[in-house]
Amino acid sequence: MAKLGKWITGGLGWAIFGPIGGIVGFVVGSMFDNTQVIYGRQDYEPGQPTTQGGYIMSLLVLVAAVMKADGKVLKSELDYTKQFFVRSFGPAAAAEAIKILRDLLNQSIPVTDVCHQIKQNMDHPSRLQLLHFLFGIAAADGIVHEAEHKLIKHMAEHMGINHKDYESIESMFVANTDAAYKILEADPSATDDELKKAYRKMALKYHPDKVHYLGDDVQKAAHEKFQKVNEAWETIKKQRGIV
Repeated sequence: MAKLGKWITGGLGWAIFGPIGGIVGFVVGSMFDNTQVIYGRQDYEPGQPTTQGGYIMSLLVLVAAVMKADGKVLKSELDYTKQFFVRSFGPAAAAEAIKILRDLLNQSIPVTDVCHQIKQNMDHPSRLQLLHFLFGIAAADGIVHEAEHKLIKHMAEHMGINHKDYESIESMFVANTDAAYKILEADPSATDDELKKAYRKMALKYHPDKVHYLGDDVQKAAHEKFQKVNEAWETIKKQRGIV
């Protein structure tokens, strides 16, 4: 449990309270002999930033809910999740995360309450990154199923993510004719200059440095979302002949 212990002892911050704390405390408590480790930081005060430990546990709780949304947990979804953690944190941490996830899949998750807790305590760039991860899990088998799609939209609304931001990330995974424009939160009727401004705005909004405080691992994963913005801009430039 060395790598996972690093997340936990790094502090769960606000995630040890409320619905997330109840779920995580029940699941993780059974994995440690010394339950004091779970609460790594006893000096937490409201308003402090999200720690990496709190972020990862929030992600695992929401991932479990999405994976259960269509009534079955697919091997492709578990594999995608494991591969993500392998890329981001290494094989040892990935194996530990999957153990926690399997336990979470057996829990009843109050999704709306969890999302409200995240909205109240996590900053906007980090919530956008959560949404990006969730769509990646849902699309792991090649398609975002209706039940998963509906649940992720519900999560986004209750995490305080506005419709344009939601559509931007949704379009990175769900094909539609205006995907490139939606990623940039722009209208197809926009002028070239308006699109250039939209690209600069989204490049800033989704820049990996926005989540730097969550550690190099999450920041590295955030590059995927940032790259989608660049790809959308390149697609539009090619279509319009913008130099």
